[in-house]
Amino acid sequence: MASWSRLENEAIVADYLDMLELELRGEPVNKTEHRRRLTPLLNGRSDGSIEFKHANISAALIDLGFTYVDGYKPRSNYQDDLLAVIEEQMATRPALAALLRYQASEPAAVPSVENLLARMENPPSPKEAPSGRAHDARPQKPVKVNYLALEASNASLGRAGEEFVVNYERARLIHAGKGKLADRVEHVALTQGDGLGFDVRSFEASGGDRLIEVKTTTYGKYIPFFVTRNELQVSRDEADAYQLYRLFHFRRDPRLFSLPGALDQSCDLDPAVYTARVA
Repeated sequence: MASWSRLENEAIVADYLDMLELELRGEPVNKTEHRRRLTPLLNGRSDGSIEFKHANISAALIDLGFTYVDGYKPRSNYQDDLLAVIEEQMATRPALAALLRYQASEPAAVPSVENLLARMENPPSPKEAPSGRAHDARPQKPVKVNYLALEASNASLGRAGEEFVVNYERARLIHAGKGKLADRVEHVALTQGDGLGFDVRSFEASGGDRLIEVKTTTYGKYIPFFVTRNELQVSRDEADAYQLYRLFHFRRDPRLFSLPGALDQSCDLDPAVYTARVA
């Protein structure tokens, strides 16, 4: 079938952003009804084609520093025109931008959950994980506000995620019959500072160290996260003991997955930040 036209892209992006705003406000989203209303505007596109385009929009939003509609797993290989349409429409939605800014910056508390140990999930498989940009290599406009980076700098959210992991690790060790080890779990980012390259010192049931770096997001499982050069190096140096815990949906339904070992073995790393000194 022919490539998506500008009018088709404008229609599906507008509808997607409507769903995103509803979801961020905690209101119900009837995706089937949205698709039913959208279909007549899309030149006979199939349901599968529409779903694939939704996944493209998710990937493009992440590339622009936004979150995505939960359930539409990001998929790259999108048109550059799609990226341009998203940029144009986001510029006309100040309420959505304000909501994103507020949610990225608001203080966080440690959520109370039932069955803490059941919150651990498998990480995304390589075929599920977004693979990075694969659209035409046109010059990228600077992102005015990267809301994912803004959220990553939210110290309250980061500290709440670390405390959640401390609770999780203590529960895990107690469940394994290792109460004495549970008592020794240490929130080192709090007791020793942020320069160690990990946030929580825990233990395996055998007594060996488990060094945990915690990355927390309010948003979905496929949101990328930021790592420092120090965290990367420690993950290499301490690969046998190192684990990154990725917390997601943290404020409303916290879940987590673990990536053990060196981060460059489990993640595609994009060197997005440089330290510059005058030569």
